[in-house]
Amino acid sequence: MFPFGARPLTGLMTENTRNETVLVTGASGKTGRQVAESAKAAGFDVRAASRSSEVRFDWYDSSTWAEALRGADAAYLAYTPDIGAPGAAENIAALARLAQELGVRRLVMLSARGERQAEPAERALRESGAEWTVVQADWFFQNFSEGLLLEGVHSGEFVFPAGEVKVPFIDTRDLADVVVKALTDSSYAGRTLEITGSRLLTFREAMAEITAAAGREIRYVPVSTKEYGAILAGFGLPPEEVTFMEEVFDGLLDGGNARSTETVRQVLGRAPRDFTDFARELAATGVWKA
Repeated sequence: MFPFGARPLTGLMTENTRNETVLVTGASGKTGRQVAESAKAAGFDVRAASRSSEVRFDWYDSSTWAEALRGADAAYLAYTPDIGAPGAAENIAALARLAQELGVRRLVMLSARGERQAEPAERALRESGAEWTVVQADWFFQNFSEGLLLEGVHSGEFVFPAGEVKVPFIDTRDLADVVVKALTDSSYAGRTLEITGSRLLTFREAMAEITAAAGREIRYVPVSTKEYGAILAGFGLPPEEVTFMEEVFDGLLDGGNARSTETVRQVLGRAPRDFTDFARELAATGVWKA
């Protein structure tokens, strides 16, 4: 039985999936890039879409949606800049309706584990009538090797409003493999998958691991959320976005996520990647050299 009257993705359930097309939104980002690679390895035809790619997709320009969706069998939805941002729920609902009209049979959406602001977008997808899966994830290993937080690692002084809260960091490659499994296995339709790494670390402990792997000290400097907001404002972030980020950090870093799940092992049949291995692997690439 398939929920919401959806058809099984028969092509997606076989070894030969080359005739199935998956739209990957945010394909140039941390998770989208990995999902695209994992989906290609699984045999999908991947339609990589972003605001600057050949297949253009912009969450804030609905005129780009139909062309990106048309002809796709399934889609990975990574909302930018944040799943809890104002307007996200409305955009998710509108895209889900359009996807169904165009015959896209399954939607797998990335959400933020423990982010209260993400709940409206999750609810919008659940109530859309689409065949859906929500994958909730926490902080990524790759937050330290790409993107805005890399600057702090490079500087040798990682300033962040996390206190001594423990976090079950997860590798985006594990996330991508879970997403592809959700795309190929109908038993995950209509479910929320809460994925984590297997080990809880504070940000201070994460910096110590990177220090050991990189061979240079990266000092962790905890600050208050308000102090971090002032830093963001200094980089030119508009006041309303600063306020939003402060609220998100207050929720995500209140200790509520300080527990791991067995979901990655249950879905993939293997343990999540370990942070120590990740740190050694990335240090060898030179990404953390001063």
